[in-house]
Amino acid sequence: MYRKKLYLLFISVLILILAACSDEDASGEAEQSEDAIKNTNESGMPIVEEPIKLNFFAGKAPATADDWNDVLVYNTYEEMTGIDIEWEMVPFESLKEKRNLALASGTLPDAFHTSLFANIDILKYGNQGVFIPLNDLIEEYAPNLQKLFEEYPEVKKALTFPDGNIYSLPTIYSPDFLSLLISERPWVREDWLTELNMEVPETTEDLYSYLKAVKENDPNGNGEADEIPFGGTSINSLLSWLKGSYGIGNRGVGHAFIDMDPEKGEVRFYPTTDEYKEMLQFVNKLYEEKLIEQNIFTIEWDQYLANASESMYGSTVFNSPEQLFAGDAGEKYMPGVALEGPYGDKLFTGISPSVGGMGGFVITNENENPAATVRWMDYFYGDEGSKLFFMGVEGETYEETDDGTVEYVDEITNSPDGLTLDQELAKYVTWPGGGYPGIVKEEFFKGTESSPSSLESAEILKPYLIEEVWPKFTYTLEESDNLSVLSTDIEKYVEETRDKFITGDVPFTEWDNYVETIENMGLEDYMEIQKAAYGRYKGDN
Repeated sequence: MYRKKLYLLFISVLILILAACSDEDASGEAEQSEDAIKNTNESGMPIVEEPIKLNFFAGKAPATADDWNDVLVYNTYEEMTGIDIEWEMVPFESLKEKRNLALASGTLPDAFHTSLFANIDILKYGNQGVFIPLNDLIEEYAPNLQKLFEEYPEVKKALTFPDGNIYSLPTIYSPDFLSLLISERPWVREDWLTELNMEVPETTEDLYSYLKAVKENDPNGNGEADEIPFGGTSINSLLSWLKGSYGIGNRGVGHAFIDMDPEKGEVRFYPTTDEYKEMLQFVNKLYEEKLIEQNIFTIEWDQYLANASESMYGSTVFNSPEQLFAGDAGEKYMPGVALEGPYGDKLFTGISPSVGGMGGFVITNENENPAATVRWMDYFYGDEGSKLFFMGVEGETYEETDDGTVEYVDEITNSPDGLTLDQELAKYVTWPGGGYPGIVKEEFFKGTESSPSSLESAEILKPYLIEEVWPKFTYTLEESDNLSVLSTDIEKYVEETRDKFITGDVPFTEWDNYVETIENMGLEDYMEIQKAAYGRYKGDN
Protein backbone atom coordinates (compact mmCIF):
# COMPACT_ATOMS: atom_id res chain seq x y z
CA MET A 1 0.00 0.00 0.00
CA TYR A 2 2.80 2.35 0.96
CA ARG A 3 4.61 1.68 -2.30
CA LYS A 4 1.43 2.37 -4.26
CA LYS A 5 0.95 5.71 -2.52
CA LEU A 6 4.58 6.59 -3.11
CA TYR A 7 4.23 5.69 -6.78
CA LEU A 8 1.10 7.82 -7.16
CA LEU A 9 2.84 10.71 -5.41
CA PHE A 10 5.82 10.39 -7.76
CA ILE A 11 3.57 10.39 -10.83
CA SER A 12 1.66 13.43 -9.56
CA VAL A 13 4.87 15.36 -8.94
CA LEU A 14 6.21 14.37 -12.37
CA ILE A 15 3.01 15.55 -14.05
CA LEU A 16 3.23 18.86 -12.20
CA ILE A 17 6.88 19.30 -13.25
CA LEU A 18 6.11 18.52 -16.88
CA ALA A 19 3.11 20.82 -16.83
CA ALA A 20 5.23 23.58 -15.36
CA CYS A 21 7.89 23.08 -18.01
CA SER A 22 5.23 23.06 -20.67
CA ASP A 23 3.72 26.27 -19.35
CA GLU A 24 7.17 27.85 -19.20
CA ASP A 25 7.89 26.89 -22.82
CA ALA A 26 4.50 28.07 -23.99
CA SER A 27 4.90 31.26 -22.00
CA GLY A 28 8.31 31.77 -23.56
CA GLU A 29 6.97 31.32 -27.07
CA ALA A 30 4.03 33.60 -26.43
CA GLU A 31 6.26 36.20 -24.82
CA GLN A 32 8.66 36.09 -27.73
CA SER A 33 5.79 36.36 -30.19
CA GLU A 34 4.27 39.13 -28.13
CA ASP A 35 7.58 41.00 -28.07
CA ALA A 36 7.85 40.71 -31.84
CA ILE A 37 4.31 41.98 -32.26
CA LYS A 38 4.88 44.85 -29.82
CA ASN A 39 7.96 45.81 -31.84
CA THR A 40 5.87 45.89 -35.04
CA ASN A 41 4.01 49.13 -35.77
CA GLU A 42 0.52 48.64 -37.11
CA SER A 43 0.95 51.25 -39.85
CA GLY A 44 3.32 53.81 -41.24
CA MET A 45 7.10 53.80 -41.20
CA PRO A 46 9.29 52.51 -39.70
CA ILE A 47 7.72 49.05 -39.60
CA VAL A 48 9.56 48.15 -36.37
CA GLU A 49 10.41 50.22 -33.30
CA GLU A 50 13.74 48.49 -32.76
CA PRO A 51 15.70 47.40 -35.88
CA ILE A 52 15.64 43.71 -36.78
CA LYS A 53 17.47 41.55 -39.30
CA LEU A 54 15.80 38.97 -41.55
CA ASN A 55 17.44 36.37 -43.77
CA PHE A 56 15.95 35.99 -47.24
CA PHE A 57 16.82 33.32 -49.81
CA ALA A 58 16.33 34.89 -53.27
CA GLY A 59 16.41 33.72 -56.86
CA LYS A 60 18.44 35.94 -59.16
CA ALA A 61 17.63 36.45 -62.83
CA PRO A 62 20.60 37.14 -65.15
CA ALA A 63 19.40 40.71 -65.65
CA THR A 64 19.62 41.71 -61.98
CA ALA A 65 22.51 42.60 -59.67
CA ASP A 66 24.58 39.75 -58.26
CA ASP A 67 24.21 41.01 -54.69
CA TRP A 68 21.02 42.62 -53.39
CA ASN A 69 22.66 43.46 -50.07
CA ASP A 70 23.87 46.68 -51.62
CA VAL A 71 21.33 47.88 -54.15
CA LEU A 72 19.51 51.22 -54.04
CA VAL A 73 15.94 49.97 -53.74
CA TYR A 74 16.60 47.81 -50.67
CA ASN A 75 19.09 50.18 -49.05
CA THR A 76 16.41 52.86 -49.21
CA TYR A 77 13.73 50.53 -47.93
CA GLU A 78 15.89 49.48 -44.98
CA GLU A 79 16.20 53.11 -43.90
CA MET A 80 12.43 53.48 -44.15
CA THR A 81 11.48 50.29 -42.33
CA GLY A 82 14.19 49.53 -39.77
CA ILE A 83 14.44 46.02 -41.23
CA ASP A 84 17.78 44.86 -42.56
CA ILE A 85 17.47 42.04 -45.07
CA GLU A 86 20.44 39.73 -45.42
CA TRP A 87 20.07 38.37 -48.95
CA GLU A 88 21.35 34.95 -49.99
CA MET A 89 21.47 35.13 -53.78
CA VAL A 90 21.02 32.06 -55.99
CA PRO A 91 21.06 32.24 -59.82
CA PHE A 92 17.89 31.03 -61.54
CA GLU A 93 19.78 28.27 -63.36
CA SER A 94 20.63 26.52 -60.06
CA LEU A 95 17.60 27.76 -58.12
CA LYS A 96 15.64 24.52 -57.85
CA GLU A 97 18.64 22.52 -56.62
CA LYS A 98 19.77 25.13 -54.06
CA ARG A 99 16.19 25.72 -52.93
CA ASN A 100 15.68 22.02 -52.24
CA LEU A 101 18.99 21.82 -50.39
CA ALA A 102 17.97 24.74 -48.21
CA LEU A 103 14.67 23.07 -47.38
CA ALA A 104 16.39 19.79 -46.52
CA SER A 105 19.20 21.36 -44.47
CA GLY A 106 17.17 22.04 -41.35
CA THR A 107 18.46 25.62 -41.30
CA LEU A 108 15.82 27.68 -43.05
CA PRO A 109 15.85 31.34 -44.05
CA ASP A 110 13.14 33.58 -42.66
CA ALA A 111 11.58 33.78 -46.12
CA PHE A 112 12.05 32.72 -49.73
CA HIS A 113 11.83 35.65 -52.19
CA THR A 114 11.64 35.34 -55.98
CA SER A 115 12.18 31.60 -55.60
CA LEU A 116 9.65 30.39 -58.19
CA PHE A 117 7.99 27.68 -56.11
CA ALA A 118 5.50 25.49 -57.96
CA ASN A 119 2.00 25.42 -56.48
CA ILE A 120 2.37 21.79 -55.43
CA ASP A 121 5.54 22.59 -53.47
CA ILE A 122 3.85 25.51 -51.73
CA LEU A 123 1.04 23.21 -50.61
CA LYS A 124 3.38 20.37 -49.63
CA TYR A 125 5.59 22.51 -47.42
CA GLY A 126 2.55 24.38 -46.12
CA ASN A 127 0.95 21.12 -45.01
CA GLN A 128 4.22 20.11 -43.35
CA GLY A 129 4.33 23.38 -41.41
CA VAL A 130 7.54 24.52 -43.09
CA PHE A 131 5.71 27.45 -44.72
CA ILE A 132 3.33 29.21 -42.36
CA PRO A 133 -0.29 30.05 -43.30
CA LEU A 134 -0.72 33.76 -43.96
CA ASN A 135 -4.50 34.26 -43.84
CA ASP A 136 -4.66 36.01 -40.45
CA LEU A 137 -1.41 37.89 -41.00
CA ILE A 138 -2.73 39.29 -44.28
CA GLU A 139 -5.96 40.43 -42.64
CA GLU A 140 -4.11 42.20 -39.84
CA TYR A 141 -0.85 43.38 -41.39
CA ALA A 142 -1.33 43.59 -45.17
CA PRO A 143 -3.84 46.38 -45.93
CA ASN A 144 -2.60 46.84 -49.50
CA LEU A 145 -3.01 43.18 -50.39
CA GLN A 146 -6.28 42.96 -48.47
CA LYS A 147 -7.59 45.88 -50.55
CA LEU A 148 -6.63 44.02 -53.75
CA PHE A 149 -8.48 40.94 -52.47
CA GLU A 150 -11.59 43.06 -52.02
CA GLU A 151 -11.30 44.74 -55.42
CA TYR A 152 -10.37 41.55 -57.28
CA PRO A 153 -11.81 38.50 -55.47
CA GLU A 154 -10.32 36.21 -58.13
CA VAL A 155 -6.86 37.01 -56.75
CA LYS A 156 -7.69 35.67 -53.30
CA LYS A 157 -9.42 32.65 -54.85
CA ALA A 158 -6.32 31.86 -56.90
CA LEU A 159 -4.08 31.94 -53.82
CA THR A 160 -6.29 29.83 -51.56
CA PHE A 161 -5.51 26.11 -51.43
CA PRO A 162 -8.14 23.42 -50.90
CA ASP A 163 -7.30 23.35 -47.17
CA GLY A 164 -8.44 26.99 -46.97
CA ASN A 165 -4.97 28.42 -46.39
CA ILE A 166 -2.88 30.99 -48.21
CA TYR A 167 0.80 30.10 -47.93
CA SER A 168 2.43 32.52 -50.36
CA LEU A 169 2.38 36.11 -51.58
CA PRO A 170 2.10 36.41 -55.36
CA THR A 171 3.08 38.39 -58.38
CA ILE A 172 -0.05 40.34 -59.32
CA TYR A 173 -0.55 41.95 -62.70
CA SER A 174 -2.90 44.87 -62.31
CA PRO A 175 -6.15 43.94 -64.12
CA ASP A 176 -6.07 47.46 -65.59
CA PHE A 177 -2.68 46.86 -67.22
CA LEU A 178 -4.00 45.11 -70.34
CA SER A 179 -0.78 45.41 -72.28
CA LEU A 180 1.00 43.30 -69.67
CA LEU A 181 -1.81 40.74 -69.42
CA ILE A 182 -1.66 40.39 -73.21
CA SER A 183 1.93 39.24 -73.23
CA GLU A 184 2.04 38.55 -76.98
CA ARG A 185 -0.11 40.12 -79.64
CA PRO A 186 -0.31 40.08 -83.48
CA TRP A 187 1.58 42.48 -85.73
CA VAL A 188 1.37 43.03 -89.50
CA ARG A 189 3.77 44.88 -91.81
CA GLU A 190 2.03 48.16 -92.56
CA ASP A 191 4.27 49.05 -95.54
CA TRP A 192 3.66 45.65 -97.14
CA LEU A 193 -0.11 46.03 -96.74
CA THR A 194 0.20 49.31 -98.61
CA GLU A 195 2.42 47.76 -101.28
CA LEU A 196 -0.07 44.90 -101.76
CA ASN A 197 -3.10 47.23 -101.63
CA MET A 198 -4.59 45.22 -98.76
CA GLU A 199 -6.18 45.97 -95.40
CA VAL A 200 -5.31 44.54 -91.99
CA PRO A 201 -6.67 40.96 -91.96
CA GLU A 202 -10.02 40.75 -90.17
CA THR A 203 -10.76 37.05 -90.72
CA THR A 204 -8.78 33.84 -90.94
CA GLU A 205 -9.35 33.85 -94.71
CA ASP A 206 -8.06 37.43 -94.87
CA LEU A 207 -4.93 36.26 -93.07
CA TYR A 208 -4.46 33.44 -95.57
CA SER A 209 -4.86 35.85 -98.49
CA TYR A 210 -2.37 38.31 -97.01
CA LEU A 211 0.25 35.66 -96.25
CA LYS A 212 -0.12 34.23 -99.75
CA ALA A 213 0.25 37.70 -101.28
CA VAL A 214 3.44 38.29 -99.28
CA LYS A 215 4.91 35.04 -100.54
CA GLU A 216 4.04 35.58 -104.18
CA ASN A 217 4.38 39.33 -104.81
CA ASP A 218 7.80 40.41 -103.53
CA PRO A 219 6.54 43.27 -101.32
CA ASN A 220 10.08 44.23 -100.23
CA GLY A 221 10.90 44.81 -103.93
CA ASN A 222 14.33 43.18 -103.98
CA GLY A 223 13.47 40.72 -106.74
CA GLU A 224 13.94 37.71 -104.43
CA ALA A 225 11.39 35.46 -102.75
CA ASP A 226 13.00 35.94 -99.34
CA GLU A 227 9.97 37.24 -97.45
CA ILE A 228 8.62 35.08 -94.63
CA PRO A 229 4.84 35.62 -94.49
CA PHE A 230 4.54 34.61 -90.82
CA GLY A 231 7.35 34.11 -88.33
CA GLY A 232 7.32 33.60 -84.59
CA THR A 233 9.32 32.43 -81.62
CA SER A 234 7.30 29.17 -81.69
CA ILE A 235 4.15 27.71 -83.23
CA ASN A 236 2.39 28.64 -79.98
CA SER A 237 2.59 32.29 -80.95
CA LEU A 238 0.44 31.72 -84.04
CA LEU A 239 -1.96 29.42 -82.21
CA SER A 240 -2.49 32.02 -79.50
CA TRP A 241 -3.74 34.38 -82.23
CA LEU A 242 -6.00 31.78 -83.81
CA LYS A 243 -7.60 29.96 -80.88
CA GLY A 244 -10.22 32.65 -80.37
CA SER A 245 -11.13 32.40 -84.06
CA TYR A 246 -12.30 28.86 -83.35
CA GLY A 247 -13.81 29.55 -79.92
CA ILE A 248 -11.26 27.48 -78.00
CA GLY A 249 -8.84 28.33 -75.22
CA ASN A 250 -11.56 30.71 -74.10
CA ARG A 251 -10.41 31.10 -70.49
CA GLY A 252 -6.94 32.46 -71.19
CA VAL A 253 -3.36 31.25 -71.19
CA GLY A 254 -3.39 30.03 -67.59
CA HIS A 255 -4.76 26.75 -68.96
CA ALA A 256 -3.33 25.38 -72.19
CA PHE A 257 -5.60 22.34 -72.47
CA ILE A 258 -8.93 23.08 -70.78
CA ASP A 259 -11.55 25.77 -71.21
CA MET A 260 -15.32 26.21 -70.95
CA ASP A 261 -17.63 24.46 -73.41
CA PRO A 262 -19.97 27.32 -74.46
CA GLU A 263 -22.81 24.95 -75.31
CA LYS A 264 -22.69 22.62 -72.31
CA GLY A 265 -21.43 25.15 -69.78
CA GLU A 266 -18.85 22.76 -68.36
CA VAL A 267 -15.10 22.38 -68.30
CA ARG A 268 -13.80 20.62 -71.41
CA PHE A 269 -10.55 19.26 -72.79
CA TYR A 270 -10.46 21.26 -76.00
CA PRO A 271 -7.57 19.50 -77.87
CA THR A 272 -10.03 16.72 -78.77
CA THR A 273 -12.76 19.03 -80.12
CA ASP A 274 -13.75 19.50 -83.74
CA GLU A 275 -12.89 23.20 -83.45
CA TYR A 276 -9.33 22.39 -82.41
CA LYS A 277 -9.02 19.97 -85.32
CA GLU A 278 -10.20 22.62 -87.79
CA MET A 279 -7.70 25.13 -86.41
CA LEU A 280 -4.88 22.63 -86.93
CA GLN A 281 -6.10 21.93 -90.45
CA PHE A 282 -5.95 25.66 -91.22
CA VAL A 283 -2.43 25.95 -89.79
CA ASN A 284 -1.38 22.82 -91.68
CA LYS A 285 -2.54 24.52 -94.88
CA LEU A 286 -0.42 27.58 -94.08
CA TYR A 287 2.59 25.42 -93.28
CA GLU A 288 2.37 23.23 -96.37
CA GLU A 289 2.11 26.30 -98.60
CA LYS A 290 5.21 27.72 -96.88
CA LEU A 291 3.33 30.69 -95.50
CA ILE A 292 4.80 29.95 -92.06
CA GLU A 293 8.49 29.97 -91.24
CA GLN A 294 9.45 26.36 -91.87
CA ASN A 295 11.75 26.03 -88.84
CA ILE A 296 9.27 27.64 -86.44
CA PHE A 297 9.27 24.50 -84.26
CA THR A 298 12.99 24.73 -83.58
CA ILE A 299 13.91 28.37 -84.14
CA GLU A 300 16.19 29.96 -81.56
CA TRP A 301 15.44 33.33 -80.01
CA ASP A 302 18.51 34.99 -81.55
CA GLN A 303 17.61 33.72 -85.02
CA TYR A 304 14.06 35.03 -84.72
CA LEU A 305 15.29 38.49 -83.72
CA ALA A 306 17.88 38.47 -86.51
CA ASN A 307 15.23 37.63 -89.14
CA ALA A 308 12.89 40.26 -87.73
CA SER A 309 15.59 42.90 -87.64
CA GLU A 310 16.33 42.19 -91.30
CA SER A 311 12.65 42.94 -92.06
CA MET A 312 11.88 39.44 -93.31
CA TYR A 313 8.54 38.87 -91.56
CA GLY A 314 5.21 39.90 -93.04
CA SER A 315 3.48 39.20 -89.73
CA THR A 316 4.35 37.93 -86.29
CA VAL A 317 3.06 37.55 -82.75
CA PHE A 318 5.31 39.25 -80.23
CA ASN A 319 5.18 41.75 -77.39
CA SER A 320 6.94 44.84 -78.81
CA PRO A 321 8.67 44.94 -82.22
CA GLU A 322 9.20 48.65 -81.65
CA GLN A 323 11.58 48.01 -78.77
CA LEU A 324 13.10 44.63 -79.56
CA PHE A 325 13.69 44.58 -83.32
CA ALA A 326 16.94 46.28 -84.28
CA GLY A 327 17.08 49.51 -86.23
CA ASP A 328 13.80 50.77 -87.62
CA ALA A 329 12.43 47.29 -88.39
CA GLY A 330 9.94 47.37 -85.51
CA GLU A 331 8.45 50.66 -86.66
CA LYS A 332 7.18 49.02 -89.85
CA TYR A 333 4.58 46.95 -87.99
CA MET A 334 1.06 47.89 -87.05
CA PRO A 335 -1.17 46.06 -84.54
CA GLY A 336 -3.23 43.15 -85.80
CA VAL A 337 -6.74 42.36 -84.62
CA ALA A 338 -8.67 39.35 -83.40
CA LEU A 339 -9.61 37.29 -86.46
CA GLU A 340 -13.13 36.09 -87.20
CA GLY A 341 -13.15 32.35 -87.80
CA PRO A 342 -15.25 30.10 -90.03
CA TYR A 343 -18.19 30.02 -87.58
CA GLY A 344 -18.23 33.68 -86.60
CA ASP A 345 -16.01 33.41 -83.51
CA LYS A 346 -13.94 36.56 -83.03
CA LEU A 347 -12.17 36.42 -79.68
CA PHE A 348 -8.66 37.13 -78.48
CA THR A 349 -7.82 34.52 -75.86
CA GLY A 350 -4.10 35.18 -75.34
CA ILE A 351 -4.53 36.92 -72.02
CA SER A 352 -2.95 35.98 -68.69
CA PRO A 353 -4.66 35.86 -65.29
CA SER A 354 -4.01 38.64 -62.80
CA VAL A 355 -2.05 36.28 -60.56
CA GLY A 356 1.11 35.92 -62.60
CA GLY A 357 2.73 33.51 -60.16
CA MET A 358 2.06 32.23 -56.66
CA GLY A 359 5.61 31.32 -55.65
CA GLY A 360 7.08 34.78 -55.21
CA PHE A 361 7.26 34.91 -51.41
CA VAL A 362 6.80 32.39 -48.57
CA ILE A 363 7.58 32.74 -44.86
CA THR A 364 9.13 29.79 -43.04
CA ASN A 365 8.49 28.49 -39.54
CA GLU A 366 11.94 29.77 -38.52
CA ASN A 367 10.78 33.36 -38.83
CA GLU A 368 10.40 35.00 -35.41
CA ASN A 369 8.92 38.20 -36.90
CA PRO A 370 6.20 37.09 -39.32
CA ALA A 371 4.03 40.16 -38.71
CA ALA A 372 6.87 42.55 -39.55
CA THR A 373 7.80 40.39 -42.54
CA VAL A 374 4.26 40.54 -43.94
CA ARG A 375 4.22 44.30 -43.44
CA TRP A 376 7.59 44.53 -45.20
CA MET A 377 6.21 42.67 -48.20
CA ASP A 378 2.78 44.33 -48.24
CA TYR A 379 4.31 47.72 -49.05
CA PHE A 380 5.05 46.46 -52.56
CA TYR A 381 1.34 45.81 -53.19
CA GLY A 382 0.58 49.53 -52.91
CA ASP A 383 1.35 52.49 -55.16
CA GLU A 384 4.27 53.86 -53.12
CA GLY A 385 5.97 50.49 -52.86
CA SER A 386 5.36 49.66 -56.51
CA LYS A 387 6.92 52.97 -57.52
CA LEU A 388 9.97 52.33 -55.32
CA PHE A 389 10.39 48.77 -56.58
CA PHE A 390 10.16 49.58 -60.29
CA MET A 391 11.37 53.16 -60.49
CA GLY A 392 13.78 53.53 -57.56
CA VAL A 393 14.29 56.89 -55.85
CA GLU A 394 13.10 60.22 -57.21
CA GLY A 395 15.99 62.43 -58.24
CA GLU A 396 18.41 59.52 -58.42
CA THR A 397 16.78 57.09 -60.83
CA TYR A 398 13.59 58.82 -61.99
CA GLU A 399 11.93 62.19 -62.34
CA GLU A 400 8.26 63.10 -62.26
CA THR A 401 7.07 64.94 -65.36
CA ASP A 402 4.63 67.86 -65.49
CA ASP A 403 1.71 65.53 -66.28
CA GLY A 404 2.41 63.38 -63.22
CA THR A 405 4.03 60.45 -65.00
CA VAL A 406 7.42 59.10 -63.99
CA GLU A 407 10.39 58.48 -66.25
CA TYR A 408 13.88 57.13 -65.68
CA VAL A 409 16.64 59.73 -65.67
CA ASP A 410 18.74 60.14 -68.79
CA GLU A 411 21.76 58.39 -67.25
CA ILE A 412 19.69 55.20 -67.17
CA THR A 413 17.92 55.40 -70.53
CA ASN A 414 21.08 56.64 -72.28
CA SER A 415 23.86 54.92 -70.36
CA PRO A 416 27.15 56.87 -70.47
CA ASP A 417 28.88 53.48 -70.26
CA GLY A 418 27.03 52.06 -73.26
CA LEU A 419 25.02 49.63 -71.12
CA THR A 420 21.58 48.33 -72.03
CA LEU A 421 18.58 49.54 -70.04
CA ASP A 422 18.49 46.33 -67.98
CA GLN A 423 22.22 46.50 -67.27
CA GLU A 424 21.96 50.08 -66.09
CA LEU A 425 18.84 49.34 -64.00
CA ALA A 426 20.62 46.43 -62.27
CA LYS A 427 22.64 49.00 -60.30
CA TYR A 428 19.49 50.33 -58.65
CA VAL A 429 16.50 47.94 -58.81
CA THR A 430 15.89 44.19 -58.96
CA TRP A 431 12.76 43.70 -61.07
CA PRO A 432 14.25 42.83 -64.52
CA GLY A 433 13.99 39.09 -65.09
CA GLY A 434 10.67 38.62 -63.29
CA GLY A 435 9.58 36.16 -60.62
CA TYR A 436 9.27 38.84 -57.92
CA PRO A 437 6.30 39.28 -55.56
CA GLY A 438 4.32 42.54 -55.61
CA ILE A 439 1.94 44.27 -58.00
CA VAL A 440 2.88 45.37 -61.51
CA LYS A 441 1.13 48.60 -62.51
CA GLU A 442 1.19 50.44 -65.80
CA GLU A 443 2.12 53.73 -64.10
CA PHE A 444 5.45 52.40 -62.85
CA PHE A 445 6.42 49.48 -65.08
CA LYS A 446 8.74 50.47 -67.92
CA GLY A 447 9.21 47.15 -69.70
CA THR A 448 8.44 46.49 -73.36
CA GLU A 449 4.72 46.11 -72.60
CA SER A 450 4.66 49.84 -71.78
CA SER A 451 5.89 50.94 -75.21
CA PRO A 452 3.45 53.17 -77.14
CA SER A 453 2.80 50.54 -79.81
CA SER A 454 2.15 47.82 -77.21
CA LEU A 455 -0.33 50.01 -75.36
CA GLU A 456 -2.01 50.85 -78.68
CA SER A 457 -2.30 47.20 -79.70
CA ALA A 458 -3.87 46.31 -76.33
CA GLU A 459 -6.55 48.94 -76.87
CA ILE A 460 -7.25 47.59 -80.36
CA LEU A 461 -7.67 44.04 -78.98
CA LYS A 462 -9.69 45.14 -75.95
CA PRO A 463 -13.16 44.77 -77.56
CA TYR A 464 -12.39 41.13 -78.41
CA LEU A 465 -10.88 39.98 -75.11
CA ILE A 466 -12.53 37.06 -73.33
CA GLU A 467 -14.62 38.11 -70.34
CA GLU A 468 -13.41 35.52 -67.82
CA VAL A 469 -9.78 34.53 -67.36
CA TRP A 470 -9.02 31.53 -65.16
CA PRO A 471 -5.95 31.55 -62.94
CA LYS A 472 -4.01 28.36 -62.48
CA PHE A 473 -6.09 26.14 -60.23
CA THR A 474 -4.92 24.73 -56.92
CA TYR A 475 -5.17 21.02 -56.15
CA THR A 476 -5.05 18.75 -53.14
CA LEU A 477 -1.87 16.76 -52.60
CA GLU A 478 -3.60 13.59 -53.83
CA GLU A 479 -4.95 15.39 -56.91
CA SER A 480 -1.54 16.87 -57.61
CA ASP A 481 0.15 13.48 -57.43
CA ASN A 482 -2.38 11.92 -59.79
CA LEU A 483 -2.46 14.89 -62.12
CA SER A 484 1.32 15.02 -62.45
CA VAL A 485 1.31 11.49 -63.87
CA LEU A 486 -1.72 11.99 -66.10
CA SER A 487 -0.68 15.41 -67.43
CA THR A 488 2.86 14.30 -68.22
CA ASP A 489 1.59 11.67 -70.63
CA ILE A 490 -1.49 13.41 -72.00
CA GLU A 491 -0.15 16.92 -72.48
CA LYS A 492 3.15 15.76 -73.98
CA TYR A 493 1.29 13.56 -76.46
CA VAL A 494 -1.08 16.39 -77.40
CA GLU A 495 1.77 18.82 -78.12
CA GLU A 496 3.89 16.34 -80.03
CA THR A 497 0.96 15.16 -82.17
CA ARG A 498 -0.23 18.75 -82.71
CA ASP A 499 3.08 19.59 -84.34
CA LYS A 500 2.94 16.46 -86.48
CA PHE A 501 -0.57 17.31 -87.68
CA ILE A 502 0.63 20.80 -88.64
CA THR A 503 3.70 19.60 -90.54
CA GLY A 504 1.80 16.73 -92.18
CA ASP A 505 3.89 14.01 -90.53
CA VAL A 506 0.60 12.66 -89.17
CA PRO A 507 -2.41 12.88 -91.54
CA PHE A 508 -5.79 14.04 -90.26
CA THR A 509 -7.19 10.62 -91.14
CA GLU A 510 -5.52 9.61 -87.84
CA TRP A 511 -7.62 12.06 -85.83
CA ASP A 512 -9.95 9.43 -84.31
CA ASN A 513 -6.94 7.35 -83.26
CA TYR A 514 -5.41 10.46 -81.68
CA VAL A 515 -8.58 11.11 -79.65
CA GLU A 516 -8.86 7.46 -78.61
CA THR A 517 -5.22 7.41 -77.50
CA ILE A 518 -5.78 10.41 -75.24
CA GLU A 519 -8.89 8.84 -73.74
CA ASN A 520 -6.98 5.64 -73.02
CA MET A 521 -4.27 7.64 -71.25
CA GLY A 522 -6.76 8.49 -68.49
CA LEU A 523 -8.51 11.58 -69.82
CA GLU A 524 -11.60 10.90 -67.73
CA ASP A 525 -9.56 10.92 -64.50
CA TYR A 526 -7.63 13.99 -65.67
CA MET A 527 -10.87 15.88 -66.28
CA GLU A 528 -12.41 14.74 -63.00
CA ILE A 529 -9.54 16.44 -61.16
CA GLN A 530 -9.80 19.60 -63.28
CA LYS A 531 -13.56 19.85 -62.75
CA ALA A 532 -13.17 19.42 -59.00
CA ALA A 533 -10.52 22.17 -58.91
CA TYR A 534 -12.73 24.45 -61.01
CA GLY A 535 -15.67 23.78 -58.70
CA ARG A 536 -13.62 24.87 -55.69
CA TYR A 537 -12.43 27.97 -57.52
CA LYS A 538 -16.01 28.96 -58.31
CA GLY A 539 -17.11 28.04 -54.80
CA ASP A 540 -19.41 25.26 -55.99
CA ASN A 541 -17.88 22.60 -53.74
